[in-house]
Amino acid sequence: MSAGVLILVGTPIGNLGDISPRAIEVLGAADALACEDTRRTGRLLSHIGVRVPVLIVMNDHTESEVITGILDRLAAGQRVAVVSDAGMPGISDPGERLVAAVSAAGYVIEVVPGPSAAVTALVGSGLPAGRFVFEGFLPRKGSGRAERLSELALERRTVLLYEAPHRLERTLTDLIGACGSDRRVAFGRELTKLHEEFWRGTLGDALKRCADVEPRGEYVLVLDGAPLPAEVSDEQLREALTLARSSGESTRDAVAGVSERFGVAKRRVYDLATGSETSK
Repeated sequence: MSAGVLILVGTPIGNLGDISPRAIEVLGAADALACEDTRRTGRLLSHIGVRVPVLIVMNDHTESEVITGILDRLAAGQRVAVVSDAGMPGISDPGERLVAAVSAAGYVIEVVPGPSAAVTALVGSGLPAGRFVFEGFLPRKGSGRAERLSELALERRTVLLYEAPHRLERTLTDLIGACGSDRRVAFGRELTKLHEEFWRGTLGDALKRCADVEPRGEYVLVLDGAPLPAEVSDEQLREALTLARSSGESTRDAVAGVSERFGVAKRRVYDLATGSETSK
C-alpha cells in the first residue's frame, strides 16, 4: 500500500483562468477533497472538468472534527487534497490545524502554490514590497484590537490586512487614530475579477472615499510602514539593550533587534552594547 499524501492546492481568488495545470492534475487524481463550501468548490471542479469521489466540508467550525477522518484516509494510502474558497489554504482560511496534525502523524505534505489576494494587492500597491507583514483580519473589538492597532502604528514593514466592506470605514477610522491620517495606504478590491480596482492615497483620503463610494467586495489593505523616528538617543538604545538582554537574548540578537526596532545602524548599537559590557 502506498503512503497517503496531503496536498494543499491554491485556487483562483476570482478569475478561474488563474488555476494552474498542476492544480488541475492534482485535483483530478485526489481520492478526497477537503473544502470550505461544496457548492463553490463544485463550480470550480465543473469548470475544470474534474470529479472528486469524496468532498469533505472543512471550515472554521468543522476543521477539528474532520482531522481524524482525514488521518484515517491517509493511513489507508489515499491522496487527500485541500482547497479553500479562494487562494491558499491556511491563510486566513482553514487548513493550519490539519497540516499540524498531519505533520505530527508523519505523513507527506505537498503544496501546489497558487494565487494569494494579499501578495496580489501588495505588488500592485506601489508601496515597499521588499519587507512586509501579513496581519489578516484585525480582532473585531476589545483590548485585542486596540493592542494590535498600537503594534501596527509602530511597524515599519508594509502591513497587509483583510477587511469586509461593511467594516472598512470603522477599520480606516481606527487606523487613523493609531497611525495618523497622513499614513499612506492602498487597497485592492475584487482582485482578478471583472470589477477589479486598485486605489492609492492616504488613510484620510481613504476614509473620505468611503463617504462618497459605498464599499463593495472584499478588501486587501496595504498600509505603509511607520516612518523612522526623528532621533533616538544613546540612552534609549542602552535601555532597550538592557531590557532585551535581561530577557535572555544574546548580545548579537539584542543588537539586531534594537537596531531593527529603532531604525538605527547595527554598528552604533553594537558599540553601545560592547561599551557598556566593558565598563562593568
